[in-house]
Amino acid sequence: MTAQDSIERLLAGTYPDPDGAGTLRVETRKVVIARSLAGAEAECIEDLPLGRRLAVVSDPITHALLGKRVEHALAGRAQIQSLVLPDHPHADEETAHRIAAETISADALVAIGSGTINDLCKFASAKAKKPYAVYGTAPSMNGYVSTTAAITVHGHKKSLAAQAPLGVFLDLGILAAAPPRMIRSGLGDSLCRTTSQADWLLAHLLFDLPYRLAPFSLLAEDEEPLFAQSDALIRGDIPAMERLVRTLLLSGFGTAICGSSHPASQGEHLISHFADMLGDPAWPPAFHGEQIAVTTLTMARLQERLLQGSAPRVTAD
Repeated sequence: MTAQDSIERLLAGTYPDPDGAGTLRVETRKVVIARSLAGAEAECIEDLPLGRRLAVVSDPITHALLGKRVEHALAGRAQIQSLVLPDHPHADEETAHRIAAETISADALVAIGSGTINDLCKFASAKAKKPYAVYGTAPSMNGYVSTTAAITVHGHKKSLAAQAPLGVFLDLGILAAAPPRMIRSGLGDSLCRTTSQADWLLAHLLFDLPYRLAPFSLLAEDEEPLFAQSDALIRGDIPAMERLVRTLLLSGFGTAICGSSHPASQGEHLISHFADMLGDPAWPPAFHGEQIAVTTLTMARLQERLLQGSAPRVTAD
């Protein structure tokens, strides 16, 4: 089974659950991964129940990169509202509320962007009980299809309940031309599968926390080849980018299937969030995946140290 087959089977509800619970299903209905989406932007959404009034949400960079093109393509099929957020928007509660208020007459949201724009739209649309779809602009994180959003509330970043997009549309040419730091961020976000799985399994063995094989089964075929050819990502290699994109989507689907971030967020993410809270606001901001790449190594060393230690002696009281 190829990774693309995995995505297709998930969308169709025919992927066999390795935990023996029938088949796996996800909320997302359509995924398009193509070398180019030029000329096919409207076709991407034509089968989705998004309504006739669409609010296209972007920032100045993503609007120039892809937003204008999508708005023009969709204008023949729907009434378009263009909402371009200010430069460098933050995924915080205030911005999400602003999006919900300014798109109150829209039937659905269409996100043009990656981490920040996607999180804002999935959170705002969920609160407004509207569907949304996303045209991705960078392979910077695994949250495109997850059912949670990383939203800052009163200065603290939280993982809040949101919703998955009905459709995800990824132009590999655009993604391969993304800033190298954003590409490395996506690769870094993929690195933590190892420490997350180890932490989750340990919690299962020690505290009987429910544990599932499904999210890791989805990643099994692509993970090793992805890291073997990671250098090609920075050279703009399209096949390597497609493998990264599939890995990010399948990781996000894994969290959606489990209904929690357990498969992709454990101790390494806690260390990263701790660094966020302790960091000086004057420091240059880091992408989430950049931090996770570093904190995954930190967590792996901690896990290794624990495993190398002697087992604690257990005595009766």
